[in-house]
Amino acid sequence: MTRAYNFNAGPAAIPLEVLQQAQEQFVDFQGAGMSIMEMSHRGAIYEGVHNEAQSLMRELFGIPDNYHVLFLQGGASTQFAMLPMNLLQSGKPAAYVQTGAWADKAIKEAKLIGETVIAASTASDNYMRVPELSEIQVPANASYVHMTSNETIGGTQFQSFPATGDVPLVADMSSDILSRPIDISKFGVIYAGAQKNLGPSGVTVVIIRDDLAKDNPKTIPAMFRYETHAKSNSLYNTPPSFSIYMMNLVLKWIKAKGGVAQIEQFNRDKTKLIYDAIDGSGGFYTGCAQPQSRSVMNITFRLGSEELEKQFIKESEKEGFVGLKGHRDVGGLRASTYNAVPLESCQALAQFMVDFQKRNG
Repeated sequence: MTRAYNFNAGPAAIPLEVLQQAQEQFVDFQGAGMSIMEMSHRGAIYEGVHNEAQSLMRELFGIPDNYHVLFLQGGASTQFAMLPMNLLQSGKPAAYVQTGAWADKAIKEAKLIGETVIAASTASDNYMRVPELSEIQVPANASYVHMTSNETIGGTQFQSFPATGDVPLVADMSSDILSRPIDISKFGVIYAGAQKNLGPSGVTVVIIRDDLAKDNPKTIPAMFRYETHAKSNSLYNTPPSFSIYMMNLVLKWIKAKGGVAQIEQFNRDKTKLIYDAIDGSGGFYTGCAQPQSRSVMNITFRLGSEELEKQFIKESEKEGFVGLKGHRDVGGLRASTYNAVPLESCQALAQFMVDFQKRNG
């Protein structure tokens, strides 16, 4: 079997070793005579997988004891609403850092719930950079400040995070969670859909400080209160059990690779190959994001014309490359190089880019 060079933006690449292990265990998990998909989420076998995934997440990401690790459903898009429903207080606005399409969607949902303010924005730069930390102005009475750590469409990423004092810092890390070590204690809440770095779609990880996962408003339905899931170990209702099982295998894979610090170096090494092909092309390829804001997860670039870009896509697909077409809202080209994208795929893409330039430059 020939594996595609998978640069999809999400759902995205999953390690081959993980897929093969899941294939082996698919029909009969741990000698139970059934798949994990068929098991009760109240049973000991599934709960073992569930709890192991939480423990591995804590270990690999350095999550302190005073945080809950929740496994929810609905993707980051549900968190756009669930977050303000739980944390946005009357008279205390939510502050949002506006860096692109995903931040815009989070802002739009928050405005339905209560008062919001823009703490910083790079809209005037077409979202091709993230703000300097000094540009972020958070009201002292803010309920929280929200950031999107990595914008998949523009290909921008924060390299560091602000100290926000008593105002809880919240981050949507859907597209770069576990791609690098971070100081969890800086954050009140981190959330991420799994389908880019953690496994298949279906489960959303929420890392939330204990004090923010209690005394949530009782005026919102139980399913939308963080404390509901914190009190029930994310087993209040039937969890996305197969997605959690797959995520557990991915977490084991990350640990076997040497942990998050090693994954970060691996990501930087493979991403550099593609950025070098862009920067060394003499202008044949043009990077979209400003250099200091470039993402290690999503590389966005353009060619001299849309016709040439279409030719690039057509020829690359014939060579086994998948997912290189830019987001429909902005066009261009994009290579998503999440944790599970192999070095060999990035080497192959960099070489294809050089060859394509020779033929068309």
